[in-house]
Amino acid sequence: MQQITLHQVMPQVFALRQDLVSDVWNSDVRFAKGNTYLIEADSGMGKSTFCSYLLGYRHDYSGTIRFDDDDIRQYQVVKWVDIRQRHISMLFQEMRLFPELTAWENVMIKNQLTHHITDIDIEKCFSVLGIADKKNTKAGLLSQGQQQRVAFIRTLVQPFDFLVIDEPISHLDDRNALLMANMIQQVKHQTECGIIATSIGKQLPLEYDITLKL
Repeated sequence: MQQITLHQVMPQVFALRQDLVSDVWNSDVRFAKGNTYLIEADSGMGKSTFCSYLLGYRHDYSGTIRFDDDDIRQYQVVKWVDIRQRHISMLFQEMRLFPELTAWENVMIKNQLTHHITDIDIEKCFSVLGIADKKNTKAGLLSQGQQQRVAFIRTLVQPFDFLVIDEPISHLDDRNALLMANMIQQVKHQTECGIIATSIGKQLPLEYDITLKL
């Protein structure tokens, strides 16, 4: 996948709003592989809704979303499975870890589907992000910041053309935010993927090619 385009996309919940000013909603916008985008949003402006549209979890919008030349409304379940395993990787704001599984198990449950990176590389990610000693701790017992780093590592254990990260550092201090940003920059250099980050205030410290206001 080389690009994601939105043509006059408007969530149904905003359909009657006459005062909406947005670079994304009811506009034409293109996200190209290889670029880094920041989507800034006020609370309640549909940031997580936007992310859900890109993964096909929600379809309550007018307009058109295309992956390359494909209208994603035409995708069947099997196609969405392929998109989520090989083309778009998502770091959810709510993280969506299994609390009864360890940090390591939460990552491996995804890597066992894709076999994308080695156990050694995963261990390096835990070490770089300062949670190597938490590998065998159940996710439900981790702090919010630790859970956010585990969820981030999980996003990396699959191939992707676009990495979508929804408020990725909301629970991290500046040091750990920088460590995550450096890892993302390294992944981008290696894969030439596109990065789409969202923020309602605290921004991931990356060099953004384009900033959009939701």
